[in-house]
Amino acid sequence: MTRLLIVEDDPDLSLALRVLLTRRGYEVSLAADGREGLRRLFAEHPALMVLDLLLPGLDGWEVLDRTRDMSDLPVLVLSGLGEVDDRVRGLRSGADDYLVKPFAQAELLARVEALLRRAGPGHWVGEPVEEDLRLVPERRSAIWHGTEIRLSDIEYRLLQLLVRSRGRTVTTEQLLDQVWDDSTAIGRDRVKFAVLRLRRKLRYAGGPHARDPIEAVRGLGYRYDSPA
Repeated sequence: MTRLLIVEDDPDLSLALRVLLTRRGYEVSLAADGREGLRRLFAEHPALMVLDLLLPGLDGWEVLDRTRDMSDLPVLVLSGLGEVDDRVRGLRSGADDYLVKPFAQAELLARVEALLRRAGPGHWVGEPVEEDLRLVPERRSAIWHGTEIRLSDIEYRLLQLLVRSRGRTVTTEQLLDQVWDDSTAIGRDRVKFAVLRLRRKLRYAGGPHARDPIEAVRGLGYRYDSPA
């Protein structure tokens, strides 16, 4: 049974979400604050997290930041903060989707189902992304074919985003927006040269017989391809 984690401090809303999602066949865990949410997150390894932002103690922004340092599981932010700046900040901080309260139950279910459908199995620190690659967020590095590669912050964020989207093309605009916080066309060459540096480091670490996992998709962007 697919396990979901709901981090929400409103007990009535938490109970309603639990009933709604349980009826759809999910196993649901609840956490009423950020610290409990992180404890449950790393103890239970859910398939998806529904996260409020205005939590007591450790707020949702910090929970999201720590989650992204440890895992690529899909995160749906469910928040009363509905301004455009809040939604943009949430998505740039690593949320996969953002739904503003109050919301329609049918829309919530559709978004949860879509996120689970698009996402592969979640990966966690200490677990390889694939047989030959493991990300090491605490050192901003990657282990590729047994060799640790030191990466710049930009290179690490670039690789992390491509890996989280593995098998799907990430456009140049999306990379600029989420890695550099620059959605303008002025910085397009930044992506090309950063990808070249990253591919060069992977090629050097993997040796002449290692595959190149980053594929350029002409006119669109880049894709991380896991081996078949």
